Amino acid sequence: MASTEGANNMPKQVEVRMHDSHLSSEEPKHRHLGLRLCDKLGKNLLLTLTVFGVILGAVCGGLLRLASPIHPDVVMLIAFPGDILMRMLKMLILPLIISSLITGLSGLDAKASGRLGTRAMVYYMSTTIIAAVLGVILVLAIHPGNPKLKQQLGPGKKNDEVSSLDAFLDLIRNLFPENLVQACFQQIQTVTKKVLVAPPPDEEANATSAVVSLLNETVTEVPEETKMVIKKGLEFKDGMNVLGLIGFFIAFGIAMGKMGDQAKLMVDFFNILNEIVMKLVIMIMWYSPLGIACLICGKIIAIKDLEVVARQLGMYMVTVIIGLIIHGGIFLPLIYFVVTRKNPFSFFAGIFQAWITALGTASSAGTLPVTFRCLEENLGIDKRVTRFVLPVGATINMDGTALYEAVAAIFIAQMNGVVLDGGQIVTVSLTATLASVGAASIPSAGLVTMLLILTAVGLPTEDISLLVAVDWLL
Repeated sequence: MASTEGANNMPKQVEVRMHDSHLSSEEPKHRHLGLRLCDKLGKNLLLTLTVFGVILGAVCGGLLRLASPIHPDVVMLIAFPGDILMRMLKMLILPLIISSLITGLSGLDAKASGRLGTRAMVYYMSTTIIAAVLGVILVLAIHPGNPKLKQQLGPGKKNDEVSSLDAFLDLIRNLFPENLVQACFQQIQTVTKKVLVAPPPDEEANATSAVVSLLNETVTEVPEETKMVIKKGLEFKDGMNVLGLIGFFIAFGIAMGKMGDQAKLMVDFFNILNEIVMKLVIMIMWYSPLGIACLICGKIIAIKDLEVVARQLGMYMVTVIIGLIIHGGIFLPLIYFVVTRKNPFSFFAGIFQAWITALGTASSAGTLPVTFRCLEENLGIDKRVTRFVLPVGATINMDGTALYEAVAAIFIAQMNGVVLDGGQIVTVSLTATLASVGAASIPSAGLVTMLLILTAVGLPTEDISLLVAVDWLL
């Protein structure tokens, strides 16, 4: 009986054990899934907060526009946290460029530096040319400009013409600053001034006049006609000479790398400086969601006649935005895939934080600290590569600027009823490419580079002021 009862009890025990083991295996699985979800959320918390900040800023800005006219002081206070974010990011640009370039290049030999620099320059110029050509194709296909639109917008503000030669020479001058300390806050620019100049006196006429005056014992004045003369001169303008600093510290880093062990102390110093700056970047990034939200909200509130601007320049804005989406969402991922044979969108996911910061700050230089962090920590890219490529790229690789300016130049031509021939269209593409390369080292870069393109093809420069209303968005 006992054995029979034991036999009868066995299945029950087994059944109970199986049931218990099933519960115990399910419970850790759910617990493990929850921990993984929390861990992932914790790792991407900053990104989530930043995206939320962008959305919150856009929504609050739109709602506040519906309210009664807001006092300028209130708008200033709303945008104030964003202004502080921009100041903190710009504060780190100089130490970040210095430390990253020197540490990156000192860890590479001369041949490796040359290969890396050549490949980077080929990539930068190729993508910028692609962007400019894409902008030209889109603006010719969509044709957003219309002479009737010029009548609605009214006359623009007259601007002084800019010489392409002067701009090119200023670029070279800024590449070789005469004073490194001054280059941290000033850059040189050619300025033209109209001066009234009296013609040189005619000696014979003066002598005859003097004799006649003596004979007649009277004093006569010889009339002199003045004329307007344009004189050129060099002046220092406020703004960091990024190109000059990059040029010097690239040479400094390569020279330090050639010294080997003799320069070990300096290499260690700049490595430590770079690590300190990156820790400061991490601290600032936790403040960035609030700053970005306030920046976007303040910009949306500050726009005057948003509905009118959107109606008048809507197709122009759509053309530029479509171009940026095609360039950033199709061409650049395609280049990445062809070169690396890897999924480009997993790479883009790693730098999404930098994208959102660039959207809020509208500054490639201001986004530079965040881009360093994304590439080195999220994607694990070699620091020697990022520290050389990123500062140079943030200065000369302005694909969006090239596309935007090519579209704007042909849009202005369409508004004025000017039909550009093939040669002029090629000139627009090349000038937009070259102007975007030097944009970072030209004060008031957007205005000056646009003036260069319009002057190169003989278009009216005063119409630039008509596009200022949407410049911040694009």
